[in-house]
Amino acid sequence: MQFRYVVTGVLVAVSLAGCQRTSSSPYSNLPGPAPLQAQPVPSVQANQLPPPGASDPSQFPAAPNNGAAAGTAVASLPPGGGQAPATALDVTKESMVGNWRVSSGGTSCDMFLTLTNLGSGSRGGTRGCAGELTTMGSWEVSGKNVLFKNRNGDVIGRVYKSADTRFDGTTNSGQAISLSR
Repeated sequence: MQFRYVVTGVLVAVSLAGCQRTSSSPYSNLPGPAPLQAQPVPSVQANQLPPPGASDPSQFPAAPNNGAAAGTAVASLPPGGGQAPATALDVTKESMVGNWRVSSGGTSCDMFLTLTNLGSGSRGGTRGCAGELTTMGSWEVSGKNVLFKNRNGDVIGRVYKSADTRFDGTTNSGQAISLSR
């Protein structure tokens, strides 16, 4: 009986010895990457800047006149810090959700508004728009205004409800904007 255990033990040891790895990876003998060498850095110089206007004045562009000199009217945000006019209709967030056709500066594009939270507002975006509206990332309802915000959360424009399926307002640059379905 003892002989049987000894034979079984020898067979197990021999079979386990056959499980050893006999091949090696072709990458195991490659050297690692060489360390990077330090590069020389030029010294930093410090000088005083000249006072504003002391340098060549032609390096600065002329201030825009916003069309005032040409006698043209320039659109602006509604008075009262962007508040909607007294004739504005009530607006709910749920009524704004979906696709809107946008007219701004003689061109049209699409605006998509969702109820997905994004910062203090809801996710929204535009397709085919120009100017500030290309940066739109979110929107929110504030009183009777709908505020459009860029991806940093800054207000880029606002509209108010002027009819059942129409909103009117301006962008921060003064461009008239209207939304309709």
